[in-house]
Amino acid sequence: MFTREFWDERYGSADRIWSGNPNPHLVSTATDLAPATALDVGSGEGADAIWLASLGWRVTGVDISGVALERAAARAAEQGADVAERLTWQQADVMSWDPAPAQYDLVSAQFMHLPRPALQALHHRLAAAVRPGGTLLVVGHHPSDLDTSMGRPDRADLMFTAEQVAAALDPNAWDIVVATPQRQATDPEGRTVTIHDAVLRATRRH
Repeated sequence: MFTREFWDERYGSADRIWSGNPNPHLVSTATDLAPATALDVGSGEGADAIWLASLGWRVTGVDISGVALERAAARAAEQGADVAERLTWQQADVMSWDPAPAQYDLVSAQFMHLPRPALQALHHRLAAAVRPGGTLLVVGHHPSDLDTSMGRPDRADLMFTAEQVAAALDPNAWDIVVATPQRQATDPEGRTVTIHDAVLRATRRH
C-alpha cells in the first residue's frame, strides 16, 4: 500500500476517492495565516492545494500517484487560470523524497500513514522545509481509531499521536500545539461513529 502502483490503481478505480472538500484542520489553521508559499504532502486529488491556491497561496502539491495528480490538475484548471497558475504538481515517493530546506511558509501533511521509521524520517524532512515564522501542520488518524468500525488497517505502527510527532521537534525552535479532537464519521456500514484525529500545529521561531 506504499507503492505508486497501489495508489494509481486505487485512484483509477473511481472518478473520485475523496470528498473534494479541504481538510477541516487545514482550513482552521490557514484561515489565521497570510497567504504565502505552501507544500501539501500527499496531495491526492488536490482539494487542499486547490483551496489554498484559491486564497492566494502558491502551492506545491506532492503525491506518489500520477493518476491523482492528473485529476488534481484538471480540477484546478476548472477553477480558472488565476488558481491553476498558483499550483505546481510533483510526483514523488515521500518515503525517500526530500523537499528543499526552509522553503515554505506552510507545510501540511494530512493523513499520511507510513511505517513508523519512515514516517518519523518524513516528519523530520518536512519540519526542515519550514521557513522561520512558518507553520508545520501534521494530521493523522489517532491510534484509538483502531477500536472503531471505520475499517482502518489493522496496523498500530501506522497510527500516531500528536505528541509523538511533537517529540521529534526541538522545543527551543518551535512553538508547538498538540490536540486530539473528536469528530463524527460514517463507517463502511453507514453507522455514525466517533473518531479522533492527531493534530500537531507548530510554528518555527525566527
